[in-house]
Amino acid sequence: MNRSSEPQEPTDFSLVLGGPLYQLFRRTHLSGDALQHVLRRIIVISLFAWLPLLVLSAVKGQALGGSAMPFLLDVDVHVRFLVAVPLLIGAELIVHKRMRVVLSQFLGRNLIPESANPRFEAAVDSFFRLRNSVVAEVLLIVVVYGVGVLIVWRLYTALDTSSWYRVPAVTGSRLSLAGIWYTYVSLPVFQFLLLRWYFRIFIWARFLWQVSRIQLSLVPTHPDRVGGLGFLADTANAFVPLAVAHGAMLSGLITNRIFYGGAKLLEFKMEIAAIVVFVQCLVFAPLFSVRGSTGSGEARGPW
Repeated sequence: MNRSSEPQEPTDFSLVLGGPLYQLFRRTHLSGDALQHVLRRIIVISLFAWLPLLVLSAVKGQALGGSAMPFLLDVDVHVRFLVAVPLLIGAELIVHKRMRVVLSQFLGRNLIPESANPRFEAAVDSFFRLRNSVVAEVLLIVVVYGVGVLIVWRLYTALDTSSWYRVPAVTGSRLSLAGIWYTYVSLPVFQFLLLRWYFRIFIWARFLWQVSRIQLSLVPTHPDRVGGLGFLADTANAFVPLAVAHGAMLSGLITNRIFYGGAKLLEFKMEIAAIVVFVQCLVFAPLFSVRGSTGSGEARGPW
């Protein structure tokens, strides 16, 4: 990796241009090399998860009736697949555009000393390996089915009432046809998209931590007031759709609990506070790992 006095904008430094799912989207023309066709992906994935639920529940007469919670009156499922999923997919393009200039900024601002170039290149290579890892996405699928569906959803998220996805049976209750698609197809799709974002943020945080182990050549008098690292603050704005998706998910869950479980809004104060703190940590915590030193050796950080 050669140093240059002018920033060289790398086209491949992106959290989202890699992995088996990205390659699948390219081969099926749901994405271009630079994440084009975002609206096409949103429509196809959202409808793949949501439309069969509507059709199967309507066939069984559970779209607007037939249970305590008909499909069309299930706020949580509509928010999850028609609001949160589009936000999770749309966020990819925003993050890609904001992140792709990070390397050029580090190099163009001469923040990496020439002696540290090998360590910086190693951090970048490690970033790419994790981002493109097939094993990582396979493990995410295992976690989705082994934990997300069998434990989190069944024990903590699903309502214990007659609904479009759960019908009474002699032994208690069983999944309807729509419930089977929801449990083993739609819900895993949503959870995989969400967990993949968590994994990407881990990759981003790990890269920044590795860079922070380098003795960065920060400039105390830089006009951004953080030694030349101010460009990293712009990356946080790219995660706004991800934060909004979390808020939407919680609102849908709370709405169902109020409408069908007899809960009160004030009962969810802790959950609301927890999601606010979680989202703030998700977006900003990686940035606090960046430290460096000025030319005079004075410690500087967190960024």
